[in-house]
Amino acid sequence: MRVIRLPEFVDWIRTLDPKGRAQVDARILRIEHDSHFGDAKDLGDGLAELRWANGWRVYFARIYSPDGSVVLLILGGNKNGQTKDIRRARIFLQRYAPA
Repeated sequence: MRVIRLPEFVDWIRTLDPKGRAQVDARILRIEHDSHFGDAKDLGDGLAELRWANGWRVYFARIYSPDGSVVLLILGGNKNGQTKDIRRARIFLQRYAPA
């Protein structure tokens, strides 16, 4: 499975400390190599979130293409900013992966 990281996701992951980045990167590797998403929730309209117990969220879309499945990592955030982040993720999803 191919993973594409949007600039908004890259900006967010850079705010994490090295241990946090390693945890998120390990999860992304499991998605790429094993198609294993772990704790994930469908948010409707093609948007979903990866969840961590510490409150981190990564918003993503799974796009099916003829050459294989692609996961678009849209942006990351925390549980306390979830409502705003979901709104932003939906806007980015429409911009980068229109239906």
